[in-house]
Amino acid sequence: MTNSFALALHGGAGTISPQSMTVEKEQEYRAALGEALAVGYAVLQQGGSALDAVELAVRSLEDCPLFNAGRGAVFTHEGHHEMDAAIMDGRSRAAGAVTGVRAVQNPIRAARLVMEKTEHVLLGYPGADALARQHGLPTQPVEYFFTQQRYDQLQEALAEGRMRLDHSQALETEAPLMEPAAFPNEDPKKKMGTVGAVALDVHGNLAAATSTGGMTNKQYSRIGDSPIIGAGTFADNRTCAISCTGHGEFFLRAVVAHDISCLMEYRGLSLAEACRIVVHDKLAPVGGEGGLVAVDAAGNVALPFNSEGMYRASQTSADATPFVAIYR
Repeated sequence: MTNSFALALHGGAGTISPQSMTVEKEQEYRAALGEALAVGYAVLQQGGSALDAVELAVRSLEDCPLFNAGRGAVFTHEGHHEMDAAIMDGRSRAAGAVTGVRAVQNPIRAARLVMEKTEHVLLGYPGADALARQHGLPTQPVEYFFTQQRYDQLQEALAEGRMRLDHSQALETEAPLMEPAAFPNEDPKKKMGTVGAVALDVHGNLAAATSTGGMTNKQYSRIGDSPIIGAGTFADNRTCAISCTGHGEFFLRAVVAHDISCLMEYRGLSLAEACRIVVHDKLAPVGGEGGLVAVDAAGNVALPFNSEGMYRASQTSADATPFVAIYR
């Protein structure tokens, strides 16, 4: 057992500037980030597990309609919600994930359920919802996930034709590695909504958790990087814990979370240097906008992003005060 512990979390990345937000709205975001940080930090401070800390921190963000996860999930093209989540335990690299869930109040709880109660790693809709109900996880009617802001975003996307019916054929015949234009449903510079958390506990264990509502106006049950182990979520006690946020197609192709771990394990790089190489040298040049939160086995924290802003917060056992930020 050590005396060191650390927690970092994010609430999404993208074109986020002081000019695009009112003072009141910024205060709401900062308060929500601070609340989620306090919830997870309290677990670590009391000697609890990193796994519990990241789950509770993410649940707090899922319950807040400000973020694109859980209650604040965006609308699909069909007008419903398809939520994804993943969680990973750095002790054994056990992991669980769900994709496309529609009724579970906290998708991150369903992801942990997959990890601890099944022999699988990733379950999709409708099976993931059925498993959650079978084990008594809280579910909600569609009205719970409705927010006017998200509905207005869908109407704007539909009106601007960012997902066209005549594009369905092109999607079906497109090459496996599709250009970003094959996903016109969302301007990645505007909305990259995902929430996530990473932690190191006093027992020396790492954990990561990520949850998202996906892309506004998405079709064809599109799945991004968040529920994919190694792409948007990863944890290994030997190296680090990572939770990503950004344009998921790029993070999937780059296997971002695992790549950072590999740079640390095989090249001996520090957490900060490994994150810098992947986020700024690999992702940015090809248009992979976004960021991530990370913590290593020594309790070092990294919060890199190549977008204009990223909702983020962190605190370690050595910190006197929590760190909460939005802009560069």
